[in-house]
Amino acid sequence: MVEKVVATPAALELIELLKAKHGPNLIFHQSGGCCDNSAANCYLEGELTIGAQDVYLGDVGGVPFYIGKAQYETWKHTQIILDAIDAWGGGTFSLEGPEGKAFQSRARVFTEEEIKELGF
Repeated sequence: MVEKVVATPAALELIELLKAKHGPNLIFHQSGGCCDNSAANCYLEGELTIGAQDVYLGDVGGVPFYIGKAQYETWKHTQIILDAIDAWGGGTFSLEGPEGKAFQSRARVFTEEEIKELGF
């Protein structure tokens, strides 16, 4: 089965740190908004309303990952690879900001075989 979203070891480690600090009920959302850039942001469940304009891609580290529908249309031919980098400073609504880290989304274009399996 083709996974639409995966995480690097660094991202998985940061997810575990956030779960230990904030509890297991986290969600990821990646939108194309101006304030939160187009990076994946991690929230406590309930801090952000997931609606009809959001697409569920799968779980990373046991945490559901959603993307805005408009952005999904641009990225649907790629596998999103969630990574974690050092990034001091503000400007994020995401839970990892105070840890001096940031989640970063990368992408890998699906192969023709994977696209057939995904059905688009």
